[in-house]
Amino acid sequence: MIVWATVISLFSTHAFTADSTGRFIIPVLRWFFPHASLASLERMHFFVRKTGHFTEYFIFSLLILRGIRAGRKKFRLAWMAIALLAVATYASFDEFHQRFVPGRTAAVSDVVLDTIGGAFAQLAAGLVLLTVAVREKRTDKTA
Repeated sequence: MIVWATVISLFSTHAFTADSTGRFIIPVLRWFFPHASLASLERMHFFVRKTGHFTEYFIFSLLILRGIRAGRKKFRLAWMAIALLAVATYASFDEFHQRFVPGRTAAVSDVVLDTIGGAFAQLAAGLVLLTVAVREKRTDKTA
C-alpha cells in the first residue's frame, strides 16, 4: 500500500505532466489511429490520463481494504468506508501537492475521479466477497 502511494506521488511530479506524457502517448495513439486529427488525439490523450487517475486509485483502494482486513475472511462495510475515506483524503492531498509542482495544476474534478475509482474498487471487492460468502454457505449446507 505504501509502495503504491509512492507510485501515485511519482505520477504527480513534473515528469508526468500532460506535455511529458503526450510525447509518448500521442505517437502511440497516432500509430493506432493514423487518420485521427490532432484534436482527436489530444482528446484521447486526455482520456488516457483520466483513466490513469481512475485506475491508480482503484488499485490503491483495494490495497487499503486488504490492509484493513488483515487476512480476515469476513468483511465489514465500515472497512470499505474507511478505505474510501483514505482514498479521498490521499487524493485531496495529492492534488494539493500538485499546486506546487511546475507544469501541474490541482483540480477538484481529479479528486472526484480518484474517489470514484476507489468507490468502484470497493463495490467490486464487496461483490467478490459477498459471492465468496454465499458460495461458502452453500458448501457448508451440502457438507
